[in-house]
Amino acid sequence: MLQPKKTKYRKQQKMIPRGNSYRGDQLAFGSFGIKSLGTSWITGRQIEAARQAVTRHMKREGKIWIRIFPDKPITKKPAEVRMGKGKGAPEYFVATVKPGRIMFEVEGVPMELAKEALRLAAQKLPVNTKFIVRRDYVEELT
Repeated sequence: MLQPKKTKYRKQQKMIPRGNSYRGDQLAFGSFGIKSLGTSWITGRQIEAARQAVTRHMKREGKIWIRIFPDKPITKKPAEVRMGKGKGAPEYFVATVKPGRIMFEVEGVPMELAKEALRLAAQKLPVNTKFIVRRDYVEELT
């Protein structure tokens, strides 16, 4: 499960993300990717589930880049605890995703295989996504 090795502060405020992503909104590494169309928190478990879906479908061919990292701690108080007495302990970590953010990129596999693999990954994520292709991508005829 993805989470930071060390953080400067143990707890963070929630902060509702607004607006579009102005970083990580272009394909940087691979030829294909999935782009977020909405705003969401994506947990480390969801990212790992999506990664497993992609690698299994591609049969470990090609290369995958995960462009999001869960670095925001989410706290929870135990069940049936009265109000007050401070903030709860960190339970898990999330990545904040805004519209336009590229979440996964793939390279080294045919377009149809990449499209299906990324579709399976998108089903594991709590946000609507769109399959995108590099602008200068040319399908090789073999």
